Amino acid sequence: MRPVEYKGEPLDAERGPGLGCFRFQLVLLAISIVLTPLSVVWEWPTAISAGLLFLTLFLLLFAGQTIIFLLRLVAADRRDGRRRPLSSATPTVGELEDRAVASDDETAAIPAPPDDDGSGTSGMRE
Repeated sequence: MRPVEYKGEPLDAERGPGLGCFRFQLVLLAISIVLTPLSVVWEWPTAISAGLLFLTLFLLLFAGQTIIFLLRLVAADRRDGRRRPLSSATPTVGELEDRAVASDDETAAIPAPPDDDGSGTSGMRE
């Protein structure tokens, strides 16, 4: 598989915005979404309400771009292969699926044991 590219070169997580930046943008966006209509209801000056509206649109743009970048990081991380989270003691769903496929391949290669009575009913009694 080819690496995930960002701006024409392989994606590097250290060069882009992180999760903390995204959370900060979301907090500011939530505050501006609530405060913008309230500024109209509270009859604040029009310039302030317009400024809050433009701030909301600006934050929507940047939060959207940041989430796209973070999703590309997740895709790049998953493309490298499945791995177990550091704090998990149990296998991941992907590891269980890989084991199931491997065990199916192994059982298909092993011939079935002969029947006990030779009747071909595999131990079923009438």
